[in-house]
Amino acid sequence: MRSRLFSSTGSVAELTGFGLLLLFLLSCFSFTSTEAYDALDPNGNITIKWDVMSWTPDGYVAVVTMYNFQQYRHIQAPGWTLGWTWAKKEVIWSMMGAQTTEQGDCSRFKGNTPHCCKKDPTVVDLLPGTPYNQQIANCCKGGVINSWAQDPANAASSFQVSVGAAGTSNKTVKLPKNFTLKAPGPGYTCGPAKIVKSTKFISGDKRRVTQALMTWNVTCTYSQFLAQKTPTCCVSLSSFYNDTIVNCPTCTCGCQNNTAGSGSCVNPDSPHLASVVSTPDKSGNYEPLIQCTSHMCPIRVHWHVKLNYKDYWRVKITITNFNYRMNYTLWNLVAQHPNFDNITQLFSFNYKSLSPYGDLNDTAMLWGVKFYNDLLNQAGPLGNVQSELLFRKDQNTFTFDKGWAFPRRVYFNGDNCVMPPPEAYPYLPNASSRPAMSLLATVLISLALLLNFAL
Repeated sequence: MRSRLFSSTGSVAELTGFGLLLLFLLSCFSFTSTEAYDALDPNGNITIKWDVMSWTPDGYVAVVTMYNFQQYRHIQAPGWTLGWTWAKKEVIWSMMGAQTTEQGDCSRFKGNTPHCCKKDPTVVDLLPGTPYNQQIANCCKGGVINSWAQDPANAASSFQVSVGAAGTSNKTVKLPKNFTLKAPGPGYTCGPAKIVKSTKFISGDKRRVTQALMTWNVTCTYSQFLAQKTPTCCVSLSSFYNDTIVNCPTCTCGCQNNTAGSGSCVNPDSPHLASVVSTPDKSGNYEPLIQCTSHMCPIRVHWHVKLNYKDYWRVKITITNFNYRMNYTLWNLVAQHPNFDNITQLFSFNYKSLSPYGDLNDTAMLWGVKFYNDLLNQAGPLGNVQSELLFRKDQNTFTFDKGWAFPRRVYFNGDNCVMPPPEAYPYLPNASSRPAMSLLATVLISLALLLNFAL
């Protein structure tokens, strides 16, 4: 079969070129998998726990807590939105720490009016500054939940809900169905609620343990393909040993003036830039407004191999924001490279080692220093953050040959960034893929030496 393929094309080069093109397309758009499994965070998920704390005359009072067990994917402003469908004719009498977006039709109630009567309520977090008598622990952050590795103390969000017409025992309460989670857009898929062992609570003096009357969990997992149809970031490369700067592939996140995709962009030199940036779309939401580039990505990560020492080598990382309508708060970057097990020093970024493959330490999580560069500003002169990494050389594995010095995989805010094709990586001058040029250079140098010797 292989010989027939070669003979039908008539040229090995043509088949190789086609194969390289196919490899490039697969490498650029491998994010299109609909699976929620993440190889660098295999156990990452958001777990929603319902703890029934007490019974009421017609229902129960529950504390609902969302735990973000994802290592590097967080929920940023405008925050999470949680929805579900009641199994019976339940209503929400009151809430603390959150609220529903709509009350619904409560005309059948003659006395006290419930907080929400909808069959499928939609709940959002309260904003910071909410009065204390409306708060509970871990609430009122505007829906922002940090990632588990970056800030575990703020990786949860809670609210209290009083449910009526719901049953007053473990046997009569029916679990809600069809859970949905937006953070703030699509991307998460939630499984069914499952009854689990009741949560136990330890008192402040650690001398008494109480437990919930009933507990059920809902697990939600993230898929980048469900969140957006195109990538959100790309990677460019450069090095001190080669003048070539490998830019992000053309049309990585869309093409300019492409009405079918994300082709809307603005020239940074436009005199009307300020008025365009401050104008929301018809729905009132600020759609991404990208600076016109060849790749059209909101975020570009540049990896530059900067210096080479006897026992160390240095890398500079620059993250640039090309979105005029987005400030990335609590941003983070995940990079995979075999030399992260010998990282020596890091400048102006925080660092945490991730070990998705057990003892193999080749994945690092980087994020900004609080109150210094933890906010990645929108496109413009201040729309970038940068740092330098110093690695110690392992003489058994270290090399600049064949692109070894560049990352294997890069994530920004949990989304996989598109890498350039491998054949485009900067190459070492003495390992050029152009042997004819190297031979010619050798001949010319030899002739010059001979002429100089003759003179």
